[in-house]
Amino acid sequence: MVVDYPACASLTALAFAQAERMGDRPLLWAKRGEAWQTQSWAAVAEQVRLLAGGLIALGLVPGDRVMLAAENRPEWAIADLAIMAAGGISVPAYTTNTVADHLHILENSGARFAIASTRPLAERVLAAALRSAETRTVVAMEPPPQAQSSGVQVIAWDETLRLGAGAEAEVAARAGALGRHDTACIIYTSGTGGAPKGVMLSHGAILANCLGAYHVLEHLGIGDEVFLSFLPLSHAYEHTAGLYFPLSIGAQIYYAEGIEQLASNLQEVRPTLMTAVPRLYETMRARILRAIERQGGMKARMFRRAVALGTRRAERGRLGAVDTALDAVLDKLVRDKVRARFGGRLKALVSGGAPLAYDVGMFFTALGVRILQGYGQTEAAPLISCNLPTSVRLATVGPAVQGVRVHIAADGEICVQGELLMQGYWNDPDTTHRVLKPLDGAPGTVPPGIWLHTGDIGEIDGDGCIRITDRKKDIIVNSGGDNLSPQRIEGQLTLQPEIAQAMVYGDRRPHLVALLVPSDDWMQAWAAACGLPPDLEHLAAEPAFRRALGEAVERVNRELSTIEKIRRFAVSPQPFTIDNGMLTPTLKIRRHRIRELYGALLEGLYE
Repeated sequence: MVVDYPACASLTALAFAQAERMGDRPLLWAKRGEAWQTQSWAAVAEQVRLLAGGLIALGLVPGDRVMLAAENRPEWAIADLAIMAAGGISVPAYTTNTVADHLHILENSGARFAIASTRPLAERVLAAALRSAETRTVVAMEPPPQAQSSGVQVIAWDETLRLGAGAEAEVAARAGALGRHDTACIIYTSGTGGAPKGVMLSHGAILANCLGAYHVLEHLGIGDEVFLSFLPLSHAYEHTAGLYFPLSIGAQIYYAEGIEQLASNLQEVRPTLMTAVPRLYETMRARILRAIERQGGMKARMFRRAVALGTRRAERGRLGAVDTALDAVLDKLVRDKVRARFGGRLKALVSGGAPLAYDVGMFFTALGVRILQGYGQTEAAPLISCNLPTSVRLATVGPAVQGVRVHIAADGEICVQGELLMQGYWNDPDTTHRVLKPLDGAPGTVPPGIWLHTGDIGEIDGDGCIRITDRKKDIIVNSGGDNLSPQRIEGQLTLQPEIAQAMVYGDRRPHLVALLVPSDDWMQAWAAACGLPPDLEHLAAEPAFRRALGEAVERVNRELSTIEKIRRFAVSPQPFTIDNGMLTPTLKIRRHRIRELYGALLEGLYE
């Protein structure tokens, strides 16, 4: 059951209206032990009302911010909706945050309340709350830690639900008072370039995104859809595309157990739609290719032929008679097995959060798995554009979705206008005014009004599809004045089987260098063949190991222009991970952090 998006007043109105229509049909699923367990629409709505009432009983007043720190699970969705139903503003936080990270969000947002899930996570949140001037209450989904100070109240989730009994009228009044212009949440950016900023998103911005997503996916036929939620719900992409859009079409949502169990969860859940970031697709592609190489023989030859024919069909639109017949056979022998890895009924994978390498997108397309690349930003709630299932252009991020206007500024920057725009950065008017402003240019020559200046550089082709060429603030300007795209070069490096991660460096320098993280599988195989221990620090000093990595770099260099070539490289002593701060929770590299740690190593490559 799809809602009437333009008529919907708020996200809570959407959820309660859908629950009324859907009743006892299943909504949220989580695995408990070996079995998947569900909560119905009616049960979820009741828990939302009780938790909202409990928060009101604990003193929440309209406009209060509530930090929400939990892994993807049914209680996350219930808490997010309950905060809003009580008149509050949800402030999602990553489970990977340190105590200092939580403290920054609590203090910056002025959150009086926090909700946390597991005991270890609740302990970090409580440690931050004890140092915060504002936070006075922590609600714990699981058995809570003991407060170390009378200054912070720690209360169990179940107890908070009991407090909410009898508050239905107050919850209904507060939820009913919400409008599209009210702030629904403050989502903190993942900090690829520095300290996270709080992006204020209205109910209307997220509802506008849901409308845009609906008009993209309606071409696939929207029915009884099943989503597998994997990306952190604290990220704007999953918050909209993995929670509120599924709610808006009456879908079921399953919460994945984690990256290690994702392959088995896909086959158990058999989703019809799934969203993820390019890094996940890159990893899947690498694993499939390694498995095929290990098999060898006829199976490997058939697989490679299926990819070749699928690529030719996707790029040219048709095959000859003989190839068409062979392609149909390979569809049964090869592609059906690949589709089975995703559960066998997947309508589309949607990629967002970072640029998707063309080769990766084409790999899945050639194997019969539809992949739609989209584009967005947290500041746009986040969906701006997406490829349409009826016209997939993998080299682009598709046309702007319904209700979104896009304009390319004189300097090539992509600018966006529509209800989807953020209300601003929380408590940061100066930065807000730098990104939300009119377009430069003579009156009458540029569209009027306020536009989001995305910081991305791109172009719009004759079919209205957007092509991203780089990130404005990440562009490298070498000492010769040439503008270079590090993301594009990094993407080509990490497609090599020897290289797992890369960062290109060289702003205001005569040429480019790179910091590389070798692929763990390749490194172990190389070390075993040479009779050496598979230790990264030891192997990095081996000339033969560096030569082998250098061969991968040279393969990439042959496809690059002279000014784009990597002249020298260093091997990172450790992988880029979320735990060491070199990756965001959505697996994008944090350039500023890597430069802090390895700036001297990179500068040494110029000596």
